Amino acid sequence: MSTLERLWCRLKAHPLALDAALAAVVLLCMIAGSFAAPHGRHGVVWGERAPALLSLLLMVLAAAALVPRRRAPRTVLAVTGGLSVIECVTGDPRAPVAMAAVIALFTVASSTDRATTWRIGLLTMAVLTAAAMLGGPLPWYAQENLVLVAWTGIGATAGDAVRSRRAFVRAIRERAERAERTREEEARRRVAEERLRIARDLHDVVAHHIALVNVQAGVAAHVMDKRPDQAKEALAHVREASRSALDELRATVGLLRQSGDPEAPTEPATGLSRLDDLAGTFRNAGLPVEVARADQDTELPSPVDLAAYRIIQEALTNVRKHAGSEAKAEVSVVRVGGDIEVTVLDDGSGAAPVPARGGGHGLLGMRERVSALGGTLTTGPRYGGGFRVHAILPLQTRQSRSSGATAQGEPV
Repeated sequence: MSTLERLWCRLKAHPLALDAALAAVVLLCMIAGSFAAPHGRHGVVWGERAPALLSLLLMVLAAAALVPRRRAPRTVLAVTGGLSVIECVTGDPRAPVAMAAVIALFTVASSTDRATTWRIGLLTMAVLTAAAMLGGPLPWYAQENLVLVAWTGIGATAGDAVRSRRAFVRAIRERAERAERTREEEARRRVAEERLRIARDLHDVVAHHIALVNVQAGVAAHVMDKRPDQAKEALAHVREASRSALDELRATVGLLRQSGDPEAPTEPATGLSRLDDLAGTFRNAGLPVEVARADQDTELPSPVDLAAYRIIQEALTNVRKHAGSEAKAEVSVVRVGGDIEVTVLDDGSGAAPVPARGGGHGLLGMRERVSALGGTLTTGPRYGGGFRVHAILPLQTRQSRSSGATAQGEPV
């Protein structure tokens, strides 16, 4: 970095010092202009005239007034404008003091709106020009008087341009910051949704299989001495349930280790194709389950397929845990128009109170799954005893709808 660049950086860090330096430069320019004679034979002749003492005093006062121009721009404009009027009326009508008024007008224009800039700029132009034309020693049509119009116009226009550029840069910066905040919020939202999804999967897998293991282990312990064959069968079911739990946990946890693989599956390979196997595990655990399907072998999107399976799994787990040992369950999967309706009923034999059945995260997880797909879930006790879980899942999920809308909007 050069010496001038370092000096400029220091001045920018201290605005008052920068304005003082600007005032000194303006003072030198005004004094130099007061010694110049613009109508000499060679264009500009120096030294043919010298400023009067009053003019020098006015120039010094006008330059000094520029130092606090950032803090009180309109006051500085009023002071420098008044000094310029005095110079136009009493001094040499080349109006070097008006240079300070132009700088002050530039400051006002750069710190206010365009309408105010127009009003103050026209007022300043009119006052200075009228003072020079009506009160000055030269004729009203003299070139020196008309120059004031150009000076004040340039000051107001340049200040408005600087203000517009600052506003444009500020808008771009705010837009970039807003976009960055939006990206961060979207990333946090996606992380939270992924955590909820993984928590739901782990809850469904663990709750289902541990419940079955608990039931079969209790059966094995009960009949171990009197009926060892039945105990062996119960232990075989325990082993099968634990193996299934480990497989599903491995598939779920394996998703967390995938990175940068667009071909890798984004959901565990679980769906209604395994509904019969699921019902069989509950039958082995002593829960009679009847399955009825009228979905016409519909090929479901993977999120809908998984959600339907998990809802049935969680509902049957709740039946086995809370409805009593004599309960029976009915599962139906029906396609109605563009929706898949999943219903799980139990007869409520020996049912526990309803609050005990809804006290965990099972029903909450069901609602989250259904809401994520844009469907509806209805749960509650049945008339005459029992419990009912009814979910309506749209075949066209929110994600597929947005993808379809994007594809329709793409140019061909």
